[in-house]
Amino acid sequence: MYDRYSMVADDFIDDGEINETLRFADENKHNRELISSIIEKARNRKGLEHREASVLLACDIPDLNDEIYKLAGEIKKDFYGDRIVMFAPLYLSNYCVNGCVYCPYHAKNKHIARKKLTQAEIVAEVTALQDMGHKRLALETGEDPVNCPIDYVLESIKTIYSIKHKNGAIRRVNVNIAATTVENYRKLKEAGIGTYILFQETYHKASYLELHPTGPKHDYNYHTEAMDRAMEGGIDDVGCGVLFGLERYRYEFAGLLMHAEHLEAVHGVGPHTISVPRIKHADDIDPSAFDNGIDDETFLKIIACIRIAVPYTGMIISTRESKSVREKALRLGISQISGGSRTSVGGYVVPESDDDSSAQFDVSDNRSLDEVVKWLMDLGYVPSFCTACYREGRTGDRFMSLCKSGQIQNCCLPNALMTLKEYLMDYASPETRAVGEKVIQEQLQEIPNPRTREVTGRHIADIENGERDFRF
Repeated sequence: MYDRYSMVADDFIDDGEINETLRFADENKHNRELISSIIEKARNRKGLEHREASVLLACDIPDLNDEIYKLAGEIKKDFYGDRIVMFAPLYLSNYCVNGCVYCPYHAKNKHIARKKLTQAEIVAEVTALQDMGHKRLALETGEDPVNCPIDYVLESIKTIYSIKHKNGAIRRVNVNIAATTVENYRKLKEAGIGTYILFQETYHKASYLELHPTGPKHDYNYHTEAMDRAMEGGIDDVGCGVLFGLERYRYEFAGLLMHAEHLEAVHGVGPHTISVPRIKHADDIDPSAFDNGIDDETFLKIIACIRIAVPYTGMIISTRESKSVREKALRLGISQISGGSRTSVGGYVVPESDDDSSAQFDVSDNRSLDEVVKWLMDLGYVPSFCTACYREGRTGDRFMSLCKSGQIQNCCLPNALMTLKEYLMDYASPETRAVGEKVIQEQLQEIPNPRTREVTGRHIADIENGERDFRF
């Protein structure tokens, strides 16, 4: 029986409840009165339960779908303004003992080039990322207790934070590694990570067990309960996601929201971020072999409904998606994107050929970070390299309370503009800098508090004169 307060995965991700939710959504996808009432409830910016949101996702009434898309855009604007946070993945190792059938890192793949960065190679990779202008990284590794133990990850984090190159510095490291113990999560917290990220891949237990036939990841409950152990270990910002295409998308959508409800109920804070990757081609992985793929229109509807259901949660889209899809997704709820990404081990220093690839998936958006930054500004967004909340202790329930009340806006836009100014001064092409200077002057006027506006303007001038790293 569904119990969001339970610490057992089979209870808070209850298969019977999900199937009943899908049945309810199918029965009501033409129920104009109910759908309109759910949309009206969502206008209060307090979110929706998984059943309500599932009805919106199933809705196929054109004018009501238009309302859903419009509301998603409005909610995104209310909570995140025009800001888009920038990050890049850094792959430390692709050694893996698991047998995941959708990932080229699976243990039986003898074709993919296996690599693990030394600390010296990490310095080179991070220096290259700093030369691009990145301030926030997401560490990625395969699961291999021999080749990639927790001590290696911790040493790598220490190395990354130690690297100062010209005006470059990685100010926040988020970590995407396999489910682990409370003790190891405490170690990650002590190492100064930002968000702990772990994708469920699929919430459908039977499918999960088939997709993960061997290795420690085969344990569905241990994997699904990882966020609870992370929070017990002191990590109060966690990031969830599923790999769309492995199972029925409406099942995954309901499971994802039930996981968010569980975290909110038990720990008082839901996921800091939700990611929405779709399965893509990579080495020996053919996405057409999986029969639950979704088209772009369905993908965008999912994004809109997640944004409405959990309005306070950051949403991430990576370079798995094309420029055109990412542009549409930004309008519907996405608040974080990667730019200039490499999904191979060591790929920032030495880009790999297709014949000798260690990439986890093919990248669809191959533009440089500078091109992505200019593109965002041309679309009316403010690229942000801000990490202030992490470094000021505004995490977990402290961040969420500020976000839900709207008070976070007093910090976010000023910090975004100051970090954008740093990027323009240190890394941008002349064309990008020209566009960015106009964006900063226009957005300065959008800061409502006169004192905050004045201080932000002063710090922007200080950055022009060579100073760095101001934050509210």
